[in-house]
Amino acid sequence: MVETNPAAVPPPTQAPPLQPPLPTVARPPPPVYPPHEQLQQLQFCIHSNPSWHETFLFAFQHYIVMLGSIVMISTTLVPLMGGNNGDKARVIQTLLFMSGVNTLLQTFIGTRLPTVMNASFAFVIPVMSTIKDFAFRNFDNDHQRFVHTMRAIQGSMIVSSFVNILIGYSKLWGSCSRFFSPLSMVPVVCVVGLGLFGRGFPQLAECVEIGLPMLILLVILQQYLKNMHERLHFVFERFGLLFCMVVVWSFAAVLTASGAYNSVKENTKQHCRTDRSYLISSAPWIKVPYPFQWGAPIFSASHVFGMMGATFVSAIESTGTHFATARLAGATPPPAHVITRSIGLQGVGMLLEGIFGAAVGSAASVENAGLLGLTRIGSRRAVQISTGFMIFFSIFGKFGALFASIPLPIFAAIYCILFGLVAAIGISFIQFTNHNSLRNLYILGLALFLGISVPQYFNEFTASAGHGPVKTDGGWFNDILNSFFSSAPTVAMLVATVLDNTLQAMNTAAERGLPWWIPFQNRKGDLRNDEFYAYPLRIHSLVPTRYL
Repeated sequence: MVETNPAAVPPPTQAPPLQPPLPTVARPPPPVYPPHEQLQQLQFCIHSNPSWHETFLFAFQHYIVMLGSIVMISTTLVPLMGGNNGDKARVIQTLLFMSGVNTLLQTFIGTRLPTVMNASFAFVIPVMSTIKDFAFRNFDNDHQRFVHTMRAIQGSMIVSSFVNILIGYSKLWGSCSRFFSPLSMVPVVCVVGLGLFGRGFPQLAECVEIGLPMLILLVILQQYLKNMHERLHFVFERFGLLFCMVVVWSFAAVLTASGAYNSVKENTKQHCRTDRSYLISSAPWIKVPYPFQWGAPIFSASHVFGMMGATFVSAIESTGTHFATARLAGATPPPAHVITRSIGLQGVGMLLEGIFGAAVGSAASVENAGLLGLTRIGSRRAVQISTGFMIFFSIFGKFGALFASIPLPIFAAIYCILFGLVAAIGISFIQFTNHNSLRNLYILGLALFLGISVPQYFNEFTASAGHGPVKTDGGWFNDILNSFFSSAPTVAMLVATVLDNTLQAMNTAAERGLPWWIPFQNRKGDLRNDEFYAYPLRIHSLVPTRYL
């Protein structure tokens, strides 16, 4: 037997003394924010109105905001037609006049939402095709070519307006809207705002020393300085946009008068100087737009079919804007019968625009929808009063030309905020769906990405090649497809609606948000439909309309 040395045996290890358990800290549960059908921070919604003097200031803000798109479109198209500064002033006056008329129609007998109808960029592609067709024809002078082009646009708008009239008043558009859901509305409303990024910072960067101060000042004034005092909160939140515009516009005038832009490129002068629009000197003192002011319309089949594509695109873009406006005005989602009568009335408005000789058709204004969220004022009355400013300044040209001469980068800085607000409203629709569903995330991701990526490809191709990617022997066919795929809301709606109704649609009704959505889409599905969308004689006070 082997003897062991006791000294060599290591002593047994002792367990460390037991430590008292640490006290458990009770963590508060994370906050849960339930879905809200209406935004809770609106100060005035669709039926409630601020005081009269505030309402007039809000109305003037709506006029200023919508003016930028009209000036951009006229500045782009009229010189290509061969028109001079006087022709551009008359085109702006006509577009302003028709925007006022169409906005009145929509707010009284259309959707009855606080929606401004404004000149739409969706019509630029077919109008450009018309311009190219007449560019190589023989005319005595450029003004004659301009008048001839306007008459051709006038004829194509008159005929193509019946597209929206038919799909609206035949209730076809309402039947199609039954396939929509909160899930499909998310990418559509999002790209209604995001798809206009080309009118935001890229346009602002044309004159950074004016556009960037406008953007920064508006954010600081409207979001930060308003919290310094209760009175400042009231003024800066509601009227900060007007204050910033006056300050930056004055700054631009000082730079122009001091000679800061005397030795710069012509493009920089065009965007930065306050005296380069030549509208004040060219606009007539008093000029009332009247039917067929450019002459008898010219009807051409190729121009008409090309314009029909843009007309349908404008209906899709307006539909997305109406849903954003309803949420920003404290209303429920517009029912199918409201959307379809709105599109039909938009066709009637386009028919009037063709008769009066507008350069492009109209659609619901995205920037004015964003203004509702910026000021938290969704009053319908303010938008209706704004039509008075539109019609007044369209008749008294010198006064309207003063505001139309505001440099475009100032408008672009405002649009950076307003378009972003509309895009964020689209995101808010996701709260009514299962946003942890991989099926829903797949549809949202693909619709959002293609809704931005496809139009970007079409626009870049057109800018470099001078024509769209679709180029066949049929010019009207090219215009239709190029208009379709150059519109972000159209691509997003097509992708999202098709996938949402074909990809496991039968078993995912709750995930898509249909139990919440369907009652609002029926005429009698929710009592509030009459409160917000019925004609005045049928309105009853069913819900409170003022949110503090």
